Amino acid sequence: MTLKFEIKRFNELSLDDLYTSLQLRSEIFVVEQDCVYQDIDGKDQKALHLMGTFNGELVAYCRLFQPDDYFPNAASIGRVVVKQSYRDRKWGHDLIREAKNGIQAHFGTDTITISAQLYLKRFYESHGFVQVSDEYLEDNIPHIEMRIK
Repeated sequence: MTLKFEIKRFNELSLDDLYTSLQLRSEIFVVEQDCVYQDIDGKDQKALHLMGTFNGELVAYCRLFQPDDYFPNAASIGRVVVKQSYRDRKWGHDLIREAKNGIQAHFGTDTITISAQLYLKRFYESHGFVQVSDEYLEDNIPHIEMRIK
């Protein structure tokens, strides 16, 4: 059982793609994490949208940014989510591998900076990221900046 991954530019997203990705992001970041924040941040139009589906259902998602669109001199991965009911399958690891491959294929770089929730530090370290900042609060959740070169 594996995910089917697809990368789309904003203008390639169908209305269903857009709706289900925003619904999944809201389900995780707003409801599950009990965090009121502005998810629709004006950056979706710049991003590539990596969507992982299983049996036609969107269960994994993230945004990919070219260098300088989010962090200076580095590509970025953001809004990384896996539907809660599928986390036992460890598909977050597949999502990050696909994200790194997508950045390399579309932007020609392996230098990636992320703003990671602190509790996911070991997860991102397992994919080669290293902490490059002190802890900071983003939307009242502890975060760290991490980078892979």
